Amino acid sequence: MTERRKIVGMILVVAALLLSAAIAGIAAPQTGDRMPPPTQQRGLVKEREAAAKQMLLLMDTDKDGRVSKQEWMKFMEAEFDRLDTNKDGYIDTKDMEKSQVRIVPFTTAGK
Repeated sequence: MTERRKIVGMILVVAALLLSAAIAGIAAPQTGDRMPPPTQQRGLVKEREAAAKQMLLLMDTDKDGRVSKQEWMKFMEAEFDRLDTNKDGYIDTKDMEKSQVRIVPFTTAGK
């Protein structure tokens, strides 16, 4: 049961990080209450699609163009292990600070 709790906890942490990044990415190009022009919106969508494809390529270890549950879990487990800097089986604020995780909008990721 503890192993299952760890996996669920890990998924919740990663999901929260991804959601925060997505919200920041959506909100970043907006100024006030105005939406970006349609051409800029199309550019943002293309950048996000490219970022999503790149993320899937990282997870797709057997290179079949799809990510299996096993590939997903292996990737998430490795990410959890990377974030758990003191290797106590938990991620806390100290671990996050040490790992230098930043919320970066998808539009600026890798730039």
